[in-house]
Amino acid sequence: MNKPLILVVEDDKPIRKLITTTLETQGYKYHTAETGEASILEAVSNQPDLMILDLGLPDMDGVDIIRKVRSWSNLPIIVVSARSEDRDKIDALDAGADDYLTKPFSVEELLARLRVSLRRIRYDSEKLQKDASVFTNGSLKIDYAAGCVWMGQEEIHLTPIEYKLLCLLAKNAGKVLTHNYILREIWGSLTYDVPALRVFMATLRKKIEKPQSAQSKIIQTHIGVGYRMLQSGEDIKSG
Repeated sequence: MNKPLILVVEDDKPIRKLITTTLETQGYKYHTAETGEASILEAVSNQPDLMILDLGLPDMDGVDIIRKVRSWSNLPIIVVSARSEDRDKIDALDAGADDYLTKPFSVEELLARLRVSLRRIRYDSEKLQKDASVFTNGSLKIDYAAGCVWMGQEEIHLTPIEYKLLCLLAKNAGKVLTHNYILREIWGSLTYDVPALRVFMATLRKKIEKPQSAQSKIIQTHIGVGYRMLQSGEDIKSG
């Protein structure tokens, strides 16, 4: 199988070299861009499978690049940025980024995030080729047609809101969803606030995750940002 093509958008030469060397040692193909304009040209002309994007480029803010790409493509975008404030992360994720890593970062975590995004690409592709009425992720199974949820052999009884939350996370497995995104998708507005969302999420997790068992963790909390459904076998430390 051909390795995916990764577009690395980074104007800092040492960091760009670190990322590309890491990709090269793992056998990934890559192209690079040092400006926002060049990144959009690369994305259009070479159609990479994934973009690793720095937000602080000399000619364009990275959030604007995300919005431009999202206007015509679902290309997975992993942000790697020195901006560490929750507001920056939320802006990037709300604009359409799939993930956010703060500099300095470990190459092991970058590769882990990369694998998660690429698995989601494969899952989305396979989903188009087969009946998507049943979602499975490890021991979790959601039968959308029947409206039933199973953990292994045990059927889990969820409230309507808990079920909607679980389905939203499942349909975006591996992707960070911000609090505001979830509130809009579930309730259609921001009528409910983040503390209320945390309560619903806590009751959901209590039903589908075994207490004090890291292996049973399904939902990852990104403090101050939102939530992500972990994919089976994912090796990112969970919150």
